Amino acid sequence: MFPAFSPDVTVKTPFLFFTGKGGVGKTSTACATAVALADAGEKVLIVSTDPASNLQDVFGMKLTNEPQGVKEVEGLFACNLDPEESARHYKETMVGPYRGKLPDVVVNQMEEQLSGACTVEIAAFDEFTNLLANETVMEQFDHILFDTAPTGHTLRLLKLPTAWSGFLDDSTHGASCLGPLAGLGEKKELYEKTVKALSSPDQTTLILVSRPDGSSFKEAERASKELKDIGITNQKLIVNGVYHTKLEGDSVSEAFYDKHQKALHAMPSYLECLNVYSLPFVAYSLTGLENLRRFFGEEMDVIEDTTVEISEAKLNPVNELVEKYSQQGTRVIMTMGKGGVGKTSIAALLAVGLVEKGHNVHLTTTDPAAHITDRLQGSGADRLSVSRIDPVAEVEKYKAEVLAEAGDLDEEAKAYMEEDLRSPCTEEIAVFRAFASVVARADNEIVIIDTAPTGHTLLLLDASQSYHKELERSTGEIPESVKNLLPRLRNQAETDVLLITLPEATPVHEAERLQNDLKRADIYPTTWIINQSLFGTDTEEPNLRTKANNEKRWIKEVNERLASNTILLPWQKEDMIGYSKMKDLLLK
Repeated sequence: MFPAFSPDVTVKTPFLFFTGKGGVGKTSTACATAVALADAGEKVLIVSTDPASNLQDVFGMKLTNEPQGVKEVEGLFACNLDPEESARHYKETMVGPYRGKLPDVVVNQMEEQLSGACTVEIAAFDEFTNLLANETVMEQFDHILFDTAPTGHTLRLLKLPTAWSGFLDDSTHGASCLGPLAGLGEKKELYEKTVKALSSPDQTTLILVSRPDGSSFKEAERASKELKDIGITNQKLIVNGVYHTKLEGDSVSEAFYDKHQKALHAMPSYLECLNVYSLPFVAYSLTGLENLRRFFGEEMDVIEDTTVEISEAKLNPVNELVEKYSQQGTRVIMTMGKGGVGKTSIAALLAVGLVEKGHNVHLTTTDPAAHITDRLQGSGADRLSVSRIDPVAEVEKYKAEVLAEAGDLDEEAKAYMEEDLRSPCTEEIAVFRAFASVVARADNEIVIIDTAPTGHTLLLLDASQSYHKELERSTGEIPESVKNLLPRLRNQAETDVLLITLPEATPVHEAERLQNDLKRADIYPTTWIINQSLFGTDTEEPNLRTKANNEKRWIKEVNERLASNTILLPWQKEDMIGYSKMKDLLLK
């Protein structure tokens, strides 16, 4: 359907930024591109700014923030910038001078305001800006590749004049990302130069990476529009992992192929207008130079990893989880995980299972495309209620409250605040407030929430309450439902948080980060659900069977190191749409 991606034909600019949702193959595609360019005689540097990056695993070498040569690839250098370490250093630079001078609760509030994703991304941007500002580095390389591009929100913040003013030092407007740019005024010229380079089609190419599925396409479309709106117009799309090797008579293989073809034909028209390329589904892990060099070729030999052994006896079916919740009297169930891992489907599946056990269940979701009511029509509907929280509406309501609380502002300050309120943290807080009112229903029914708030959001709200009590002023009015929610979520007898992942490197790493984040807020998930596992199917098609075997590494990682209880949900030939289909799945 689309031409194959070939770096020697499609790469024309010195800077390449790879972006896409977790698990689509950004790192492996970026690494394979870097190797191909170096093999063609170019001098290449690949840089990762992703906290969950496995760049070191791909090349089989320890990396630091200093470029170092990749063995056996002449002309290729790599470095791994750690934005979380940079964020910790930056946060301490900002907060340190106030320790011992302000009350502890105020210092804690400052720290939590600077613990969100936006601060991490600003720190990452600062790191690679310093790299690009190094003239020696620039002169050394023909191409510099970045694994993970900055978001449009971050770049828009950097372009606003108020971001560099003293406004941040005095503001108490209560926005969720208060202060990530404070203290960076001396770097204004450097940042402006970097943003200008990113916007130049002669210097920068944005490469959007997606899987052939609806949620990945949706994320790619969102990122493309967001970045195009601020001038990054030189964009290409790579549809990674397109399955071509269908085996007739193998029901899993046939269904796998049909799903990909259906998604490709339903690709948003907006994306089709970009320069679109494809890369094939491969069963082998894209680590090591041999595999990276084969990725853009036509050689598709199956390479099977038979070294990992796991105990299937420790992998539990999902119906056992339903039974546990039914017997223990769990009142609140929350699903967490990165986009595309199946949070909504699993939340709906658990709702069906608990209704079938005779419980009254309320299911709520923030997914605007879920059409969850249509999915759950059928038997048991009298004991099942469904709501959908509209993130756009909730954010607009929250923004209006914050802006009203801030009072009169000049145009620049208002523009900064409005951009600050477009951040992911703002959406999570706004949605969280709506969730809080839904959770209050748990006195009378089991409440299942599709997408839980992160530990950062919980601590931010908790810190805001302490701040309000100590200084008799608030960073925003906090409803009673929010004040009561955190103690309820910390009560393991009443609440369980489920981490949803796929049996792949990036989703597992990102779920682990979510787990650590929740632990900071004294919430301890015990159950992980590994979704869409080919290991749990009976396919005999060589590529799919090998992919299933290669999943064992990540299943073992979750089962033996990260989770107290691991649920394995096999890859499904049909989408779980309809009450009866979900009920049948639970009976298998």
